[in-house]
Amino acid sequence: MISTLKSGGPLIIPIIICGIISTFIIIERCLYFYNIKKRDEKLRADLDSTITSGNFEAAVVACVQADTPFSQVAKKAIENRCYDEKDLREITEAEVDSVVPKLEHLLTPLGTISNIATLLGLLGTVTGNIKAFGVLGNGGTMGDPSLLASSIAEALVTTVAGLCVAIPSVIFHNYFVSRVNHRIVEMESAVTTLLLKITGRVR
Repeated sequence: MISTLKSGGPLIIPIIICGIISTFIIIERCLYFYNIKKRDEKLRADLDSTITSGNFEAAVVACVQADTPFSQVAKKAIENRCYDEKDLREITEAEVDSVVPKLEHLLTPLGTISNIATLLGLLGTVTGNIKAFGVLGNGGTMGDPSLLASSIAEALVTTVAGLCVAIPSVIFHNYFVSRVNHRIVEMESAVTTLLLKITGRVR
């Protein structure tokens, strides 16, 4: 495996680095979305009981303990419950916008890596083919077989390595984008329900 990667030439190094970074981002985001889902489920149950009973201090404590984007929005709504409904809705909408970057964290680098890895693999293909044609040009009809094989290997290995990094990166990038959109919709729905409870329109 190592010898195969070495045959990819110097471009295999940035491709491997991209692969390591991509793997880290994918693992980090999977754990993040899993954790905030569990915390938000508990938080919604806590808010149902505390707000219904009028214990807003306990509701704020629950939001602080949850430490999720939704809990930040919920905390803002609870702390500003003295405002009228229109102003309170504007405050929470602004807070929702401010927490979206937390959900989108590291997604731009992951999307960039998916493009870079593909381009690096393509660049390796081009440089490998240039070397192969150079060998043929310098050595007659067949050239030096070992040099020719080395050049072709560089072209193929960098292409495969680039695709092996790019394909999972694209898949998980699109998956995380869909998760972000889903979380935003869920959060907006939960916030609307929370505002109705805070203003006393729903019990």
